[in-house]
Amino acid sequence: MDNVGLISTVSIITAGLTISIGSLAPALGESKALTQALSSIAQQPDEAGAISRTLYVGLAMIESVAIYCFVVSLILIFANPFWTRVSAAL
Repeated sequence: MDNVGLISTVSIITAGLTISIGSLAPALGESKALTQALSSIAQQPDEAGAISRTLYVGLAMIESVAIYCFVVSLILIFANPFWTRVSAAL
């Protein structure tokens, strides 16, 4: 296997691992946050507005991790910076 084939294979495997782990971990975090928020609202219904606002901000921060992983995987597949080094060496 030549260098370009090796880099493309490793990039595709790394992109797949990045998006799979990068979407699994935030999904688990979001489910835990939602569970705790619903439990808190059930215990203190008067504070539902404040809990909901805090929940939405927290969910947005958790979701940003998944978006960053998605962007990294797209960069590895479509705009891989390692291909320019290998093609320059050829």
